[in-house]
Amino acid sequence: MADDSTDGRKKWDSAALQQVELSDGQELTVRLTVADRSAPWVVFSNSLATDLSIWDAQVVALEGRFNVLRYDQRGHGGSAIPTRPVDFRVLGGDVVELLDCIGIDRAAYVGLSIGVPTGLAAVAQAPARFTGLMLVDGQAKTASGGREQWQERIAVMRRGGIAAFAKGTAARWLANPQSPVVDRLEAMIAATPMEGFIACAQALSDFDVSAGLGSIACPVLLVAGERDGNLPETMRNLSGMIPNGRFESVPDAGHVPCFERPDAFNAVMSSFLRGLS
Repeated sequence: MADDSTDGRKKWDSAALQQVELSDGQELTVRLTVADRSAPWVVFSNSLATDLSIWDAQVVALEGRFNVLRYDQRGHGGSAIPTRPVDFRVLGGDVVELLDCIGIDRAAYVGLSIGVPTGLAAVAQAPARFTGLMLVDGQAKTASGGREQWQERIAVMRRGGIAAFAKGTAARWLANPQSPVVDRLEAMIAATPMEGFIACAQALSDFDVSAGLGSIACPVLLVAGERDGNLPETMRNLSGMIPNGRFESVPDAGHVPCFERPDAFNAVMSSFLRGLS
């Protein structure tokens, strides 16, 4: 990356996909959308089997008012396949290290699905770096029986490939399986490298980042698509374990409300972010 001619720091191009090499050698793909260096920052973390484009509608909604850092989780999108086992200490550490690499002192964080425990792990490692957390359709620990379910999903993936997995998953993640966005979602899932999916699925099969919930000091908004199975109830209960936590649902949405119902999701998100200023 080129150096800035005035202060010697790395120069990060707005909007272009770029690679950041972390201290352990892992390369992550990032995209910055910079309104003004004095504007507040928001970091977006994608779900399992998606990439940073899952947040396109949110970037448009925040344009001109917030600086945005999006990145692909390890093994997803353009980020490299992990060369060592992945857990949430590692995934949360990625967020903190990206803030360091880009030169962001503090930011709000928005995480979807696997992005929920990623964000909880990040705030546990560096609480002063986060102005607020918006946690969407995820959990703080593996549900009872979850390990066996994840291992079965991994086995199905290995047998049938990512394309077959994508077809059923895209429809299952949407409140309306006939939604006009289903083809785009299926293509995004199908483009996920299999070994990247498996690495992160292994992390989801046995995790617990709930120990620090009671000590989170920043505001936390937990959000779920109202038709995402048991997750609305799970996240409502989770909000009660966090001192500054509250819950909202997105009507007529499934597991990816930011993608399926962007206008409704963006209204919730914008209200939350404005309250952090």
